[in-house]
Amino acid sequence: MRVHKLTFAALAVAAGLSLTACQSGNDNAGNGQSDPSSSSSASTGGGSNSNSSSTGGGSGTNASDRSGTSSGSGSQGSGGTGKTAGSGSGSGTGASAKTGKCLTAGLKITAQDGTIGGDTDGTVVVTLTNRSGHDCTVAGYAGVDLKTNAGSLSAKRTGQETVSAVLKNGESTYFPVSYPLNTSGGSGVRITGLVVTPPDETHSVTLAWPGAASLPVTDGSGSSVKVGPIGSAGQGG
Repeated sequence: MRVHKLTFAALAVAAGLSLTACQSGNDNAGNGQSDPSSSSSASTGGGSNSNSSSTGGGSGTNASDRSGTSSGSGSQGSGGTGKTAGSGSGSGTGASAKTGKCLTAGLKITAQDGTIGGDTDGTVVVTLTNRSGHDCTVAGYAGVDLKTNAGSLSAKRTGQETVSAVLKNGESTYFPVSYPLNTSGGSGVRITGLVVTPPDETHSVTLAWPGAASLPVTDGSGSSVKVGPIGSAGQGG
């Protein structure tokens, strides 16, 4: 009977040890299941960091895109300014193409005797040569005054029609000054100079008188000194 009790007691101890071993195995198994959980948490944490980093990168890209757009807008503004400057440049070119009037400073003015034998009046031909370096326009009557020992004598216009012409650089045009010849045998009125003022100008030039030395003394009923329009005389009369 005692033997049987010992046997049962031994079996009970063995059974207890077996149960303890099983429980210990189960506990280890439970501890093993927590590792995937920790791994998952770590993985999730990494994913969060990755997403956060990715989101940050996306934000940086958007900022770069906006910066690029702003730069493009600036480029368009610069282009607009360029067009405006170009337009101003075209306007300056049209203004410079206009031909101005012939001015005294740009003309070489000379005079020579153009009297032809047998004429009742003497003629002096005045030459205007364009030396301005560019084309100019000339038309109408020049102002002509004869300087004499009795004072200044202004020439009268003949009344001929005038024509406007472009005088190219280096080219010349002419007009005549006619005056009565002194055939009285007396000294008459001595001529000392010729003053010429181009059309539409206020600046004059004084030339030596190339014609006859004197004018006849008259009571005002004789022929007067006359000037023809620009272009109404050829070289030499």
